[in-house]
Amino acid sequence: MNIKQLFLGIILSVLTLTFFQCTSETTAEAPKRPNIIFIMSDDHAYQAISAYGGPLATLAPTPNIDRLAQQGMLFNHCLVTNSICGPSRATILTGKYSHMNGFIDNTIGSKFDFSQPTFTKVLQQVGYKTAMIGKLHLGETPTGFDYYDILPGQGSYYNPTFINQDGEYKMEGYTTDIITDKAIDWLEGVKDSEQPFMVMMQHKAPHRAWDPGPNELGMYEDVTFPEPSTLFDDYSGGRDAAKLNNMTIASTMYMDRDLKMTDQPRGGLNEEQLKRWDAVYGPIYEEYKKTNPTGDELVRFKYQRYMRDYLSCVAAVDKSVGRVLDYLKENGLEENTIVVYTSDQGFYLGEHGWFDKRWMYRESLRTPLLVRWPGVVDPGSVNNKLVSNLDFGETFLDVAGAEIPSDMQGQSMVPILKGETPPDWRTAHYYHYYEHPSEHNVMRHYGITTDKYKLIHFYYDIDEWELIDLEKDPMEMHNVYDDPAYADVQAVLHQQLEELREKYQDNDSLNQRFIEEYNAKVAENPIIEYWKLTPEEFRKLNRQRAEVKK
Repeated sequence: MNIKQLFLGIILSVLTLTFFQCTSETTAEAPKRPNIIFIMSDDHAYQAISAYGGPLATLAPTPNIDRLAQQGMLFNHCLVTNSICGPSRATILTGKYSHMNGFIDNTIGSKFDFSQPTFTKVLQQVGYKTAMIGKLHLGETPTGFDYYDILPGQGSYYNPTFINQDGEYKMEGYTTDIITDKAIDWLEGVKDSEQPFMVMMQHKAPHRAWDPGPNELGMYEDVTFPEPSTLFDDYSGGRDAAKLNNMTIASTMYMDRDLKMTDQPRGGLNEEQLKRWDAVYGPIYEEYKKTNPTGDELVRFKYQRYMRDYLSCVAAVDKSVGRVLDYLKENGLEENTIVVYTSDQGFYLGEHGWFDKRWMYRESLRTPLLVRWPGVVDPGSVNNKLVSNLDFGETFLDVAGAEIPSDMQGQSMVPILKGETPPDWRTAHYYHYYEHPSEHNVMRHYGITTDKYKLIHFYYDIDEWELIDLEKDPMEMHNVYDDPAYADVQAVLHQQLEELREKYQDNDSLNQRFIEEYNAKVAENPIIEYWKLTPEEFRKLNRQRAEVKK
């Protein structure tokens, strides 16, 4: 080898070493796409999360969900597009309004079309492992998931049936705990994978009939919860649609099924579970029979029973969140995993005398949303922009670096999570509820919400408009539609509403088609015919059935 060859060899070696060093450094510096854990409960009111403050915060704290607020971002105005379980879930999966994804109501026979695009299918395409664990409530076997283990329909609180790729099977235990176990087991199987993961962990709790778990039975029996100022709302103030409701604690909530005031054994519990159950509810029922409250005192009794059971269910969910967060920390996953907590919609905890959801009023429309994203979201940050469950799928795709399909109708919240609100972010939110006749007799309605006002149109069954001044009337007790003082506001809101309906491709001819399809289901299904009764007829029939049962 001559000097020239030796010199060239040395240069080649140096260049080769430099290339591999640069390649190695580039590979090491390439950020790994974050994992995503999406935790959603069913009917969890933001009022029942202590991070949101309010009168329940010190009496029924949620310390583990609060950790997400302390370490991430709390959203004060996350609004849903259709406040009912199945349609909300369909919107989250598709990033589309109900009229676009086809799942408009929650009635028997409604099925989600899983052949359509969902954000989880896109995540699979860009290399994410995906899982659905818990309550799906969309009427079909899911696609878009590498793994699923779901409750059929509503599921049960105790000893639930599950469905996975191998079929249907039963398990012993409390469903909130079982779903948590399953989620952690799945994480254990994927934590060492080179692929990022996304799991949708969806609880049944705290859905009606609010059955506390064995570890939470009786936990609030020594607590008296403050009554909402609107517990005895008379629905005056020009709120004609609200008067027609069939969802009051006073008249609609069942003493036996909902509030456990019965000497009949609770169905679905094994011998040991039933023994613990009766040890708590037996003495309460005996005391109820002795005192025999009536009138307003009965409403107050029912409210306390409702709160004690509901918040006990929430306590189990909060413990579940704590277990997941602890698992992430103990297994080195905490720093590269986004954790999201939300509910499928809001819920009434006695406000306006109600339980349930459906309405475009505040407690139903607004859902909790807390997001922890280490290194990106400033700890303890609070956001007051109008965000929506319509935005969830787009946000997850943006996080993953995936292209957001053009037919999705929401916006990615990633800029907001980074503290930079886009200049074109929404200043008004569109809502549309379809399900009537239904169990709670909430009229079909659509409308628009801004930070100051709310305009609602109750259509088809009745033709009524409501305008609410949210700054002067935060409890939403007075309809000021057609008040001359609001003429200019009313005109602007009508224009904005029509612009949003056009933007989201919602129109009267489409609504008429949905109404005809719904009416066809009514004709085919006796239970929906039952819902067509007036609220008083409905209650009378239930009282008669209760007497027969006795």
